[in-house]
Amino acid sequence: MKFLVLQHIAIEHPGIFRDFMKRDSIQIDTVELDEGEKIPDLKSYDAMIVMGGPMDTWQEEEHPWLKPEKDSIYKFVCEMKKPYLGLCLGAQLLGEVIGAKVKKMETPEIGALKINILDHKDIFKNMSNNINVLQWHSYEVVDLPLEANLLASSNECLVQAFTFEKAFGLQFHVEQTQKTVSEWSCVPEYKSALEATLGIGALEKFENDINNNLSDFNKNAEQIYQNFLQVF
Repeated sequence: MKFLVLQHIAIEHPGIFRDFMKRDSIQIDTVELDEGEKIPDLKSYDAMIVMGGPMDTWQEEEHPWLKPEKDSIYKFVCEMKKPYLGLCLGAQLLGEVIGAKVKKMETPEIGALKINILDHKDIFKNMSNNINVLQWHSYEVVDLPLEANLLASSNECLVQAFTFEKAFGLQFHVEQTQKTVSEWSCVPEYKSALEATLGIGALEKFENDINNNLSDFNKNAEQIYQNFLQVF
């Protein structure tokens, strides 16, 4: 199999998913959109994975590559009907192209926080009703179209996960490794959201919380990855 991965900043990559794909001999073609790399012809790819990033879906003037990225996601998901996995910004981009809205949250959602799984078919098969995940976002998907199904929710963010055709959007992160928090905290947009939400100097505690949950995060990531492969 061959997967296309779209990235918006080099440090926000598939993380542990990359290890799983290499283990399973899946070819990974990565496009670094923020560095000017172009999206290739989609026909040869079995699945698309779209990562997070510090930009927002509406910033097309500042990041002109967002428009062709949205067009490619629409073609892959809605026309070609192939498997898609979007994480954080990748989920928001999916939401926008299928007709949902993306809006700024009153308070960013940051931390090792619990979500409630509402549907245990497909991407959440064989998983608990409640799981802890890494959250680090200031925008959320709202007003899903009737054709989409809500899969997971939380008190702070109604749409934590959703599906449309063979596509899945996860607002949260499960791909993290031990280096994730330290790497992401170097991004100004992420650091300012972290400090505004958790307070100045909260990084060390936040990193410890994430690393203390890392074993469970990795187990959940493996299950989600295996479930995603069953979509084919």
